[in-house]
This record gives sequence, C-alpha cells and structure tokens, in this order.
Amino acid sequence: MPSLTEQIEQWLKEQLLRAGGNTLEIRRSDLAEIFDCVPSQVNYVLSTRFTVERGYLVQSRRGGGGFIRIIKLRIDLPEQLQHLINNGIGESITQAQAEDIVKHLWEEGLLDDRERKMLEAALARETLGVGLPFRDALRARLLKAMLLALLGG
Repeated sequence: MPSLTEQIEQWLKEQLLRAGGNTLEIRRSDLAEIFDCVPSQVNYVLSTRFTVERGYLVQSRRGGGGFIRIIKLRIDLPEQLQHLINNGIGESITQAQAEDIVKHLWEEGLLDDRERKMLEAALARETLGVGLPFRDALRARLLKAMLLALLGG
C-alpha cells in the first residue's frame, strides 16, 4: 500500500491531468480533509514532490480562503530550456535535484531513455568520486554542459 505522501502526490497529479494538465487550484483544508491528515502533511508533499526541479511551481495563500495552486511547468520553447539550464541548476546541485531535472526533461520528451540513464550514471556521487562541496559544484557544471550538448542550447 502506498504511503500517505505517495497517495496525496498521485491524487494531485490525477487532478492536475483532469484539469487540463496545466494548473490545479484546491484549498489546503479540503485536501487535508480528503486524506484525513493535518495540513502540515499536505505542505510536506508540496515541498518535496512538487518542486521546480520536478517541473512544478506551487503558489499558496494561507488563511480562511487560502488555496494551493499547482502549475505544471512545460519546457516547449528554447528560451525556457535555456532558462532552466542557466537558472534552475545554479553553481551547485545535489544528486536528488539533478535526478529530478533529468526526470522532468525525460517526461517532457526532451530526453530519451538512453540519454536519461547516461546522465543519471554520470551525475551519481559514486561516479564523481569527490567529496562535498566540490561534488555538487562538479555535478552542476557537468549537468549544464551535458544538457547544452544534448539539447543544442
């Protein structure tokens, strides 16, 4: 049985698809009620499963009429891809963040299975073989260079 976090994530993704795939708005309290959980559990799902690296932007407003808006980011223009490479990666990136970016590009159809696997293998901590903080800086430089080479940016 999937964990509560996985259930909430899956439900939100299904609702996002039903809403046309781009934007979903829901009240945090309604979501907590649906899953019989506290709002902090909803916050945890949003902050860990709906990140920019995974291709989402989350906006929220707290209070009585508060809402959560989840926007699925699409990378369908060269400028958007260039923005992701230049601004989304930064000077340093963790393995998990790099994997999220690679997965997002794969889900968008910009990378095939082979390219995804090669990127993940090249960016793994075991492959890089250097300690922190140099490892995360090296990973960021490699990811930027490989994406520019693969995607022609």
